[in-house]
Amino acid sequence: MMKKIRNIQNKALTLFFSAPKEARIVIVGQAPGIKAQENRLYWKDKSGDKLRLWMGVDEKTFYSSNLLAIIPMDFYYPGKGKSGDLPPRKDFGEKWHNKILELLPDVELFILIGKYAQGFYLKGKLKDNLTDTVHAYKEYLPKFFPIVHPSPLNIRWLKKNPWFEEEVVPKLKEMVTKIMER
Repeated sequence: MMKKIRNIQNKALTLFFSAPKEARIVIVGQAPGIKAQENRLYWKDKSGDKLRLWMGVDEKTFYSSNLLAIIPMDFYYPGKGKSGDLPPRKDFGEKWHNKILELLPDVELFILIGKYAQGFYLKGKLKDNLTDTVHAYKEYLPKFFPIVHPSPLNIRWLKKNPWFEEEVVPKLKEMVTKIMER
Protein backbone atom coordinates (compact mmCIF):
# COMPACT_ATOMS: atom_id res chain seq x y z
CA MET A 1 0.00 0.00 0.00
CA MET A 2 2.89 2.39 0.74
CA LYS A 3 3.90 2.38 -2.94
CA LYS A 4 0.38 3.25 -4.01
CA ILE A 5 0.15 6.17 -1.60
CA ARG A 6 3.52 7.70 -2.35
CA ASN A 7 3.31 10.94 -4.27
CA ILE A 8 5.72 10.95 -7.22
CA GLN A 9 6.86 14.51 -6.45
CA ASN A 10 7.64 13.60 -2.85
CA LYS A 11 8.98 10.09 -3.30
CA ALA A 12 12.14 10.82 -1.29
CA LEU A 13 10.08 11.87 1.72
CA THR A 14 8.86 9.61 4.47
CA LEU A 15 5.15 8.88 4.52
CA PHE A 16 3.68 10.12 7.76
CA PHE A 17 1.21 7.63 9.04
CA SER A 18 1.41 4.70 11.38
CA ALA A 19 -1.18 1.94 11.32
CA PRO A 20 -0.25 -1.10 13.41
CA LYS A 21 -2.86 -3.83 12.99
CA GLU A 22 -3.32 -3.98 16.80
CA ALA A 23 -4.35 -0.30 16.99
CA ARG A 24 -7.42 0.49 19.06
CA ILE A 25 -7.24 4.28 18.79
CA VAL A 26 -6.72 6.31 15.62
CA ILE A 27 -5.41 9.86 15.87
CA VAL A 28 -6.42 11.92 12.85
CA GLY A 29 -4.90 15.37 12.34
CA GLN A 30 -4.36 17.70 9.41
CA ALA A 31 -0.94 16.69 8.04
CA PRO A 32 2.61 16.48 9.36
CA GLY A 33 4.29 19.79 10.06
CA ILE A 34 7.61 20.81 8.55
CA LYS A 35 9.48 19.78 11.75
CA ALA A 36 7.91 16.32 11.65
CA GLN A 37 8.86 15.93 8.01
CA GLU A 38 12.44 17.07 8.67
CA ASN A 39 12.82 14.91 11.81
CA ARG A 40 10.87 12.01 10.32
CA LEU A 41 8.78 11.65 13.48
CA TYR A 42 5.19 12.84 13.90
CA TRP A 43 3.97 14.68 17.02
CA LYS A 44 7.56 15.09 18.31
CA ASP A 45 7.13 18.74 19.27
CA LYS A 46 5.27 20.95 21.75
CA SER A 47 1.95 20.05 20.12
CA GLY A 48 2.73 16.36 20.58
CA ASP A 49 3.69 16.94 24.22
CA LYS A 50 0.33 18.60 24.81
CA LEU A 51 -1.56 15.89 22.91
CA ARG A 52 0.07 13.15 24.98
CA LEU A 53 -0.74 15.09 28.16
CA TRP A 54 -4.38 15.42 27.10
CA MET A 55 -4.51 11.69 26.28
CA GLY A 56 -2.72 10.67 29.48
CA VAL A 57 -0.03 8.65 27.70
CA ASP A 58 3.73 8.93 27.90
CA GLU A 59 6.05 9.24 24.92
CA LYS A 60 7.10 5.58 24.98
CA THR A 61 3.48 4.38 24.94
CA PHE A 62 2.59 6.87 22.23
CA TYR A 63 5.31 5.71 19.86
CA SER A 64 5.79 2.05 20.82
CA SER A 65 2.57 0.53 22.14
CA ASN A 66 1.10 -0.46 18.74
CA LEU A 67 -2.28 0.52 20.22
CA LEU A 68 -2.29 3.93 18.55
CA ALA A 69 -2.52 4.60 14.83
CA ILE A 70 -1.62 8.01 13.40
CA ILE A 71 -3.46 8.64 10.15
CA PRO A 72 -3.43 12.33 9.16
CA MET A 73 -5.60 13.79 6.43
CA ASP A 74 -2.46 14.00 4.26
CA PHE A 75 0.77 12.06 4.64
CA TYR A 76 3.13 14.87 3.59
CA TYR A 77 3.75 18.42 4.75
CA PRO A 78 1.53 20.46 2.39
CA GLY A 79 3.62 23.65 2.49
CA LYS A 80 3.19 27.12 3.92
CA GLY A 81 0.24 29.36 3.12
CA LYS A 82 -0.52 33.00 3.91
CA SER A 83 -1.91 32.26 7.36
CA GLY A 84 -0.23 28.99 8.33
CA ASP A 85 0.22 25.59 6.74
CA LEU A 86 -1.68 24.79 3.58
CA PRO A 87 -4.64 22.42 3.91
CA PRO A 88 -4.32 18.71 3.14
CA ARG A 89 -4.74 17.72 -0.49
CA LYS A 90 -8.38 17.38 -1.51
CA ASP A 91 -9.69 13.82 -1.72
CA PHE A 92 -6.53 12.37 -0.15
CA GLY A 93 -8.37 11.10 2.92
CA GLU A 94 -11.22 9.80 0.81
CA LYS A 95 -8.81 7.86 -1.35
CA TRP A 96 -6.69 6.28 1.40
CA HIS A 97 -8.29 6.30 4.85
CA ASN A 98 -10.83 3.52 4.29
CA LYS A 99 -8.19 1.31 2.68
CA ILE A 100 -5.95 1.68 5.72
CA LEU A 101 -8.79 1.34 8.22
CA GLU A 102 -9.86 -1.95 6.64
CA LEU A 103 -6.56 -3.33 7.95
CA LEU A 104 -7.30 -2.19 11.53
CA PRO A 105 -10.13 -4.38 12.86
CA ASP A 106 -9.78 -3.43 16.54
CA VAL A 107 -10.22 0.35 16.33
CA GLU A 108 -12.63 1.66 18.97
CA LEU A 109 -11.96 5.40 18.97
CA PHE A 110 -11.00 8.13 16.51
CA ILE A 111 -9.47 11.26 18.05
CA LEU A 112 -10.25 13.97 15.49
CA ILE A 113 -7.85 16.89 15.77
CA GLY A 114 -8.97 20.10 14.09
CA LYS A 115 -11.38 21.07 11.36
CA TYR A 116 -10.07 18.94 8.48
CA ALA A 117 -10.25 15.66 10.41
CA GLN A 118 -13.62 16.59 11.89
CA GLY A 119 -14.96 17.70 8.52
CA PHE A 120 -14.01 14.38 6.97
CA TYR A 121 -15.21 12.01 9.69
CA LEU A 122 -18.22 13.97 10.95
CA LYS A 123 -19.72 14.88 7.57
CA GLY A 124 -23.25 16.18 8.01
CA LYS A 125 -22.94 16.20 11.81
CA LEU A 126 -20.67 19.20 12.34
CA LYS A 127 -21.83 22.19 14.34
CA ASP A 128 -21.52 25.77 13.08
CA ASN A 129 -17.83 26.03 14.01
CA LEU A 130 -14.98 24.04 15.52
CA THR A 131 -15.61 25.34 19.04
CA ASP A 132 -19.24 24.20 18.96
CA THR A 133 -18.26 20.82 17.49
CA VAL A 134 -15.67 20.22 20.21
CA HIS A 135 -18.07 21.43 22.91
CA ALA A 136 -20.65 18.90 21.66
CA TYR A 137 -18.10 16.05 21.80
CA LYS A 138 -20.52 13.78 23.72
CA GLU A 139 -22.79 13.65 20.66
CA TYR A 140 -20.04 11.90 18.69
CA LEU A 141 -19.02 9.36 21.31
CA PRO A 142 -18.17 6.54 21.66
CA LYS A 143 -16.60 6.30 18.20
CA PHE A 144 -15.41 9.86 17.51
CA PHE A 145 -13.81 12.36 19.87
CA PRO A 146 -13.32 15.83 18.32
CA ILE A 147 -10.68 18.10 19.89
CA VAL A 148 -8.83 21.29 19.03
CA HIS A 149 -5.27 21.17 17.81
CA PRO A 150 -2.88 21.04 20.78
CA SER A 151 -0.66 23.73 19.25
CA PRO A 152 0.89 26.36 21.52
CA LEU A 153 -0.72 28.84 19.11
CA ASN A 154 -4.11 27.82 20.53
CA ILE A 155 -3.33 29.19 24.00
CA ARG A 156 -5.82 32.03 23.47
CA TRP A 157 -8.55 29.58 22.45
CA LEU A 158 -7.85 27.45 25.53
CA LYS A 159 -8.04 30.49 27.84
CA LYS A 160 -11.29 31.59 26.20
CA ASN A 161 -12.77 28.07 26.50
CA PRO A 162 -11.75 26.74 29.95
CA TRP A 163 -14.43 24.03 29.72
CA PHE A 164 -12.15 22.19 27.30
CA GLU A 165 -9.41 21.41 29.82
CA GLU A 166 -11.89 21.16 32.72
CA GLU A 167 -14.39 18.77 31.11
CA VAL A 168 -13.22 17.46 27.74
CA VAL A 169 -9.60 16.56 28.52
CA PRO A 170 -10.48 14.43 31.59
CA LYS A 171 -13.06 12.52 29.51
CA LEU A 172 -10.51 11.99 26.73
CA LYS A 173 -7.94 10.66 29.23
CA GLU A 174 -10.54 8.36 30.76
CA MET A 175 -11.56 6.90 27.40
CA VAL A 176 -7.98 6.47 26.18
CA THR A 177 -6.96 4.76 29.43
CA LYS A 178 -9.92 2.35 29.36
CA ILE A 179 -9.32 1.40 25.74
CA MET A 180 -5.58 0.93 26.14
CA GLU A 181 -5.93 -1.18 29.29
CA ARG A 182 -8.26 -3.74 27.68
